[in-house]
Amino acid sequence: MLSAVALVAVLAIVALAVYAAAQPDEFRVSRKMRIAAAPDEIVPMIADLRRFNTWNPFLRHDPATRITYSGPASGSGAAHEWEGNSQVGKGRVEVVEASARRVTMRLHMVKPMRASNDVEFSLEPIGSGTDVTWTLCGRSNFISKIMGLCMSMDGMVGGEFERGLSDLKRLVER
Repeated sequence: MLSAVALVAVLAIVALAVYAAAQPDEFRVSRKMRIAAAPDEIVPMIADLRRFNTWNPFLRHDPATRITYSGPASGSGAAHEWEGNSQVGKGRVEVVEASARRVTMRLHMVKPMRASNDVEFSLEPIGSGTDVTWTLCGRSNFISKIMGLCMSMDGMVGGEFERGLSDLKRLVER
């Protein structure tokens, strides 16, 4: 009887591992919001990391987060490292490219788990406003795939992107 239960448990674990391994090797999370401003009014709020951090939703989880800035004040090469509580974690982000319609960044997380992902803000003028799309994409290793069975990347950061874009909208439209 006990060996049958153990066999069922082993088969369930193997089936779960096979199912997780079959999940996509990459993930992508995006949110979009229309802001009543031209791209040239919005890009500085993203490409300057000090200004970015005035609306960065992830920092709300720990107002005591320690941030160290490096590189130029804005644009390519601007970077900051942070370390906060367990919700904020530890990592580094660097602006890779900043143009009139796009800001790309490289995100390196150290805690709560190691990951390197790409961040992109695309800005598309629409009438008198701009559609701003915030996207995070990266590779999913086996551990990420296992974790993704319980909680999706979209579920973890999608709401934060929505809050951040709402705060950016309020700041830019005032």
